[in-house]
Amino acid sequence: MSGRRSLRSRLTILITVAVAMAVAVAAAACWFIARAELLSQVDKSLMLPPPPGDVIQLLCVKKPDTGRLFKPIQAITADGRLCTIGWPAVKVTEEDRRIAAGPLGAGRIRDGVTDDGVPVRVRTRNVEAGVAVMESRPLDELESTLRALALLLAGVAALGVVGAATAGTIISRTALRPVERLTGAVEHVARTEDLDTRIPVEGTDEIARLGASFNAMTAALAGSRERQRRLIADAGHELRTPLTSLRTNVDLLLRSENTGRPLDPEPKRRLLAGLKAQFEEMSTLVGDLLQLSRSEDEHEPHVEVAFHEVVETAVRRAGLRASGTPIEADLDPWYVHGDQAALERAVVNLLDNAVKFSRSPVSVRLRDGDLTVRDRGPGIPQEELPYVFDRFWRSSSARSMPGSGLGLAIVAQAVREAGGEVTLENAAGGGALARVRLPGSPARD
Repeated sequence: MSGRRSLRSRLTILITVAVAMAVAVAAAACWFIARAELLSQVDKSLMLPPPPGDVIQLLCVKKPDTGRLFKPIQAITADGRLCTIGWPAVKVTEEDRRIAAGPLGAGRIRDGVTDDGVPVRVRTRNVEAGVAVMESRPLDELESTLRALALLLAGVAALGVVGAATAGTIISRTALRPVERLTGAVEHVARTEDLDTRIPVEGTDEIARLGASFNAMTAALAGSRERQRRLIADAGHELRTPLTSLRTNVDLLLRSENTGRPLDPEPKRRLLAGLKAQFEEMSTLVGDLLQLSRSEDEHEPHVEVAFHEVVETAVRRAGLRASGTPIEADLDPWYVHGDQAALERAVVNLLDNAVKFSRSPVSVRLRDGDLTVRDRGPGIPQEELPYVFDRFWRSSSARSMPGSGLGLAIVAQAVREAGGEVTLENAAGGGALARVRLPGSPARD
């Protein structure tokens, strides 16, 4: 079973058919216009004044012997008598007899035929009471002219179709050249997975927009693949340390059991506590990676959320781990649409980050959808501020502390999914100030 035609061949056929139809319609119109004009000329030649005097006497009694002249004029009476000058005679119809019996001046022009079958153009006109004159002109010359014209127009139409096919081929090849480049680029990307492929974009038409969209798509895919590669590399790097520590501690436990020299209770308790902490750190890291690996369209359905209640819950959770650093909250009602669990985790991460660097109270304030978290720690070096929301990025002052560098990246993702924005800056007077802005209202919808 043959496949569908290519776009180029379909475009060529479409152009050819369209032009052929236009040429055919124009040729037919020309033929009919020419025919009407020629018939009009014949009809004008029939518009002669009536013969003088008594028509019957003139045509039927005093007619000369004209032989086979082909300019017949014949008279017909209401009672059916017929006299003819010229030869051959034109066949009379019932309508001609009615005109002869009708009023003076009545008449019509029609197509007729002679007794021996020659087509003629006939004018029948009432010229006397009960008498009509029939004048005729042969149509063989007109028909010959129309046949020649039809052949000429058919040739022109054929040339037009050939020209249309040629033009269609040229036009389709020229018009689809950018599409062929795009197709080649897509096939190249599918074959080689080379996302650095780019298509030259010229102009601002639809093809240029398609090329620009393809370039933007490949750039986005390349960026996504690069982020995925870095995520895997960074995750492997972050997992290597706790896995090494776990393996070392497990080996130590096994060696002590295998050699028959068990560890003392206190060192063994510390070792097991360390193993538990390392497992918890790994669990947190894996959870953070799963959270960040979600695409934009994989979040939970957005519902109306009392954001002030979310912040209040996050403050309680963070306070349990604050180790002596108080958290002061001043919250006004604010309702948003988002994923409650993701927003709560984002606020908890902000609070944990603030508590980690602050030994003074951490201030949390929510006003008109603007949440601020202020710590009183050392702040962040100015040159490091653009990177604080990058995955696995850690400040130089925090690299000796627990953590994976994913907390603020999770904050940025959760806030972005809720339609808001988050910033981190150095506060006046020292410390860092995190600011989250979420669209919403102070009352429920």
